[in-house]
Amino acid sequence: MGEIPTASEVFERFSPSCFAPKHYLIWLSGALKVMRRSKRFSRLSQATNIFVDMKTKLILTVALIASGCSIASPPKAVAAKQACGGASWYALTSITASGERMNPAKLTAAHKTLPFGTKLSVVNPKNGKSVVVRINDRGPFIRGRVLDLSKAAARRLGFIRSGHAKVCFTRIDGSS
Repeated sequence: MGEIPTASEVFERFSPSCFAPKHYLIWLSGALKVMRRSKRFSRLSQATNIFVDMKTKLILTVALIASGCSIASPPKAVAAKQACGGASWYALTSITASGERMNPAKLTAAHKTLPFGTKLSVVNPKNGKSVVVRINDRGPFIRGRVLDLSKAAARRLGFIRSGHAKVCFTRIDGSS
């Protein structure tokens, strides 16, 4: 790549489908990285780089809108009321996706799509133990797992030692 690709070349190469603003920004930063890798672009002064970045963002945004793609968020899928799958536990004290600090002593869980605040009744079918947890984080990001539980919830379900177990959960009506 010796020449600066045009905005239309970058747009064609990455050809996004309709997606949320967050994904658009990720796509846009990837398109700009391709442009920065070109030899001619890297020889431009820093001030010119900033101008070209702003100009390119504007061109790419106009191209995205002109393509008929809306940058509004797509409707979220409603999660099933019941599901089964793998679960693991974690005991970090970092900030969760909901903005609150993770407390391993509380009965909380992470799920990929359920709204924050949703309450679930989680059952370990192997031993029949159950617990009610509140969704406050996103995850798990391992194939086959449906929940990441706090250490306290995993203790009540009886799988602290193994680290993971098959569980079934039911969404409790009246929660978010």
